[in-house]
Amino acid sequence: MTDARPLLVFFTSERSGPARRMESLLAHLARKERDRLRTKRVDVDARPELAAKFKVEVVPTLVLVKNKRAVGRVEGRASAPRIEEMLAEHLPEPPPLAPAPAAA
Repeated sequence: MTDARPLLVFFTSERSGPARRMESLLAHLARKERDRLRTKRVDVDARPELAAKFKVEVVPTLVLVKNKRAVGRVEGRASAPRIEEMLAEHLPEPPPLAPAPAAA
């Protein structure tokens, strides 16, 4: 069985201050959207062939992959609203909230 959730690939480098500063933002986003989004961290120094395949020239870069195609991209340090805006049109609708239990 394959996972149908879109994949957000975070291209980073230990040498990049802006990428290191985005780490906690991406960790928070991964927890918040875990039911609708998969995330993967790729160090461009360790995986230069993957960075080349996705034409990554700036670190950090976020690439959203859906149905084996790159459908969204944010280059450079980005804010949470900018990332969420890029994700919005590609993520499935969130599941409805469960109703609160009735008071006895």
